[in-house]
Amino acid sequence: MAQLILRRLLVAIPTIIIVSMLVFSLQKLLPGDPVLVMAGEERDPQVIEFLREKYHLNDPLPVQYGYWVAHVLQGDFGISLRTDTPVTTLVAQKLPVTIQLAIMAMIVAVVIGVPTGILSAVRKGTLVDYGANVVALSGLSIPNFWLGILLIFLVSVKLGWLPASGYVPPGEDLWLSIKTMLMPSFVLGTALAATLMRHTRSAMIGVLRSDYIRTARAKGLRQGKVVYKHALRNALVPIVTLLTLLFGELLGGAVLTEQIFTIPGFGKLVVDAVFTRDYAVVQGIVLCTAIGFIAMNLLADVLYILINPRLRGA
Repeated sequence: MAQLILRRLLVAIPTIIIVSMLVFSLQKLLPGDPVLVMAGEERDPQVIEFLREKYHLNDPLPVQYGYWVAHVLQGDFGISLRTDTPVTTLVAQKLPVTIQLAIMAMIVAVVIGVPTGILSAVRKGTLVDYGANVVALSGLSIPNFWLGILLIFLVSVKLGWLPASGYVPPGEDLWLSIKTMLMPSFVLGTALAATLMRHTRSAMIGVLRSDYIRTARAKGLRQGKVVYKHALRNALVPIVTLLTLLFGELLGGAVLTEQIFTIPGFGKLVVDAVFTRDYAVVQGIVLCTAIGFIAMNLLADVLYILINPRLRGA
């Protein structure tokens, strides 16, 4: 186990370096000059020159990258050009919001997608299977922004059951925090549930055709025991892979959903940073997202071994 984690970490280091280089370089290709935004309407030449020197914008690109990496290794992702706030502070403020949204969305996806996929696989070729596939296709086809607007109109405006937008930290009011996040997590969760249902169905169908499943049935084991104790355990490996990747994707920020429901998470932060040419914030968020993806893949590798001990020798 320790050797596996060490190997994955050694592979992750050059990946993070390449991602950081790409992000830093591509950011410079964006049109506009952030210094002009910071200088205000008067745009005093002395102020502009001072800002360029302060943020090393007059130096060659490799030198700027070197300064940035040196600060990142010390835990300093730079200062926001728009708000003059440390990027680490912004990340610390926004990351818990996105994590809460991602966890709630994953709960919705697992509760809907996994049981539906199992049922569809067990009842393959029946009306239940066709119905589940129609629902899954609908979940993949309906745009998140349209579903979000529809839920706001029906649930909030017409029925008044849930808040239409905003965010309340769990530490202030746990129940109100859950209520404000229910609709956005449902919007994200339904789309993920459709994908999860299809993968669960495919994995279960493959396992249910195995020889050991036929042997278990021949021994007279109950259908529920065969499906949940024997088949599901072996079908979990691809499902775990998908779950970790989906969670990493959510950590990157559900941009449209956070914009619609006015949730101050990673998605809204990165959109605002791109529009204002706030290089440091975009670079910090993308780098944190890349590290999050790598961490999720490492977690998936560990879960593989815990679920299927036969992989320990791989």
